[in-house]
Amino acid sequence: MPDTPDKSLESWIWDAACSIRGAKDAPKYKEFILPLIFAKRLCDVFDDELNRMAKETGRSRAKIFQFLEYDKKLVRFYLPLEPKNPDEPVWSVIRTLSDKIGEQLTTHLRAIADANPLLKGIIDRVDFNATTHGVRDLADDRLSNLIEAISAKRLGLNDVEPDIIGRSYEYLIRKFAEGSVSSAGEFYTPKEVGLVMARIMNPEPGMEIYDPACGSAGLLVKCEIVLDEKMKRQSCANYLPLKLHGQEYTPETWAMANMNMIIHDMEGRIELGDTFKNPRFRKGNRLQTFDRVVANPMWNQDWWKETDYDADEFDRFPKGAGYPGGKADWGWGQIILASLKENGRAAIVLDTGAASRGSGNANANKEKEVRRWFIEQDFIEGVIYLPENLFYNTTAPGIILVLGKAKPRERKDKLFLINASGDFTKGDPKNYLADDAITRIADTFNAWREEEKYSRIVTREEIAKNDFNISPSRYIHTGEGEEYRPISEILEELEELEKEATQTDAELKVILAKLML
Repeated sequence: MPDTPDKSLESWIWDAACSIRGAKDAPKYKEFILPLIFAKRLCDVFDDELNRMAKETGRSRAKIFQFLEYDKKLVRFYLPLEPKNPDEPVWSVIRTLSDKIGEQLTTHLRAIADANPLLKGIIDRVDFNATTHGVRDLADDRLSNLIEAISAKRLGLNDVEPDIIGRSYEYLIRKFAEGSVSSAGEFYTPKEVGLVMARIMNPEPGMEIYDPACGSAGLLVKCEIVLDEKMKRQSCANYLPLKLHGQEYTPETWAMANMNMIIHDMEGRIELGDTFKNPRFRKGNRLQTFDRVVANPMWNQDWWKETDYDADEFDRFPKGAGYPGGKADWGWGQIILASLKENGRAAIVLDTGAASRGSGNANANKEKEVRRWFIEQDFIEGVIYLPENLFYNTTAPGIILVLGKAKPRERKDKLFLINASGDFTKGDPKNYLADDAITRIADTFNAWREEEKYSRIVTREEIAKNDFNISPSRYIHTGEGEEYRPISEILEELEELEKEATQTDAELKVILAKLML
């Protein structure tokens, strides 16, 4: 697996998760586990702030508790948890619960949310006393084990830096993704893919970054991490952080995103709702636009029909581009393009089929026509073909589609393609991109550097000759003397051909029926 920043912390965080019913069942309880680890971090940081104030003022902790009751703004998050002995850790209020643990824990977390509007709906979403058909979802004895396991490590300001606890928290989210394959893609993008995207986006201080399908906010976090690394290399200590914005459809995942941001010590605005039907980031009656957009929307969504596109009030789906058909990959492309400033750029993870579906077929294809519009408007900077078996809800490789509204003159009417299908290290259960692969992909793309059997600059004319297929595997052959085409891509084309054959048969029957009259 990829190198990890703090093995002992990550081992502890996973062991805590497994304390309920073991590794196999841990992902089922992520809604209980994540808020508790988040609460532990809040408690330990609050303790550190109490101790700092006591030392600076020469007052007792008991007196500092009284001060904070009158002025809660002295700390970032005020926790209405005071141990019987004020010198005891704040977390001890939770750790010493012995009766009606689920009920009392829920009450404490709701009190924290009431005292901190920013945590409303985030830390208090879960009812630790919930039942299903009269049986507790998480019995008190198992909850007690979880609390005790979480108590084994301190997560204060002097114990772990925000980046380390944040990465460990994301490690836990990844482990949950490994164990819940059916829904993992809805909340987790492999961190290496996120780092590639962030390095290609190359954010600058103060930029506004947006993810319209943000899941657990990992892609937004990666952009801030990449900026921090760049500023550190430049020996720049004072700079504006990024302005992070995200929207997420699922309430549980929305809460996860907010916790992830806070635990990384980052600030941003995460909205809840369906970006397609109700984009929450607006300026008046118009869409808010951003310097950079990063996204990994659910692939091949078929929820939306042509009438839904026509009903859009924000001109995100221009008539000239057309309706992308039954799969929404290019619909997301249109949403993201409309969310960019005039010089904005975006990196989007899509199914590989989005790069080629419909190309080479005799019949008209709506998805190909939208792709053609993007190419003719010169909004595509390039495409990166990723290795297979990176993502947690599919073995398909996926692509990174890079959009740009204002290409440099020398890159006009050209696309840069990378076939990184071989840039992986074997892992269990998933492959991953090692550090050198992440660097190679990002640096090659940023430099538009051509390498044999790896990367190419392709003109719009050549793309048109290939019927607007922009899959890197079409133009960059990694094998010796023969073209490599992934099975997933071939299956996509066979599926499209079968649909076309069915449609042609139906049309032929109608014609024959008329001739028989």
